[in-house]
Amino acid sequence: MPKLLPSRTDPEIDRSGDPSVLYVDNDQTKELLSTLSAETTMDTFRRLHEEPLTASELADDLDLSIQNASYHLDKLQDADLIEVVDTCYSEKGREMNVYAVTNEPLVLVLGTETDGPRVRQAFASIAGAVGAPAVAIAAWESVAD
Repeated sequence: MPKLLPSRTDPEIDRSGDPSVLYVDNDQTKELLSTLSAETTMDTFRRLHEEPLTASELADDLDLSIQNASYHLDKLQDADLIEVVDTCYSEKGREMNVYAVTNEPLVLVLGTETDGPRVRQAFASIAGAVGAPAVAIAAWESVAD
């Protein structure tokens, strides 16, 4: 017998946007580093990089309580690192949010905003030498590791 409500959809995540650059003298960078300094929050972030999940799926995967998983999801949402990308329904008909990493890539520069022109020049040089797609792939892989 078919289910009345979908238990899960498969949202398509577009990560093709240009990266935002964060510098160490920026308040958003401070919040981001503070958020990711907690091991469980970092594990949550890494797991959501693999695939979108609900709080209960994340709790099962990371051996957490739903309350603890929700706490870390809230921290990541407050830091604009994840977002709700879909809604699905449990077997009991309860609405559940599906979370994923935001589609905006971030580049953290260990310098200040005054270094911006040099950073852009460095990225342009790298892109010219190996091609823009290779730079994007390398940046993405280094963030995901």
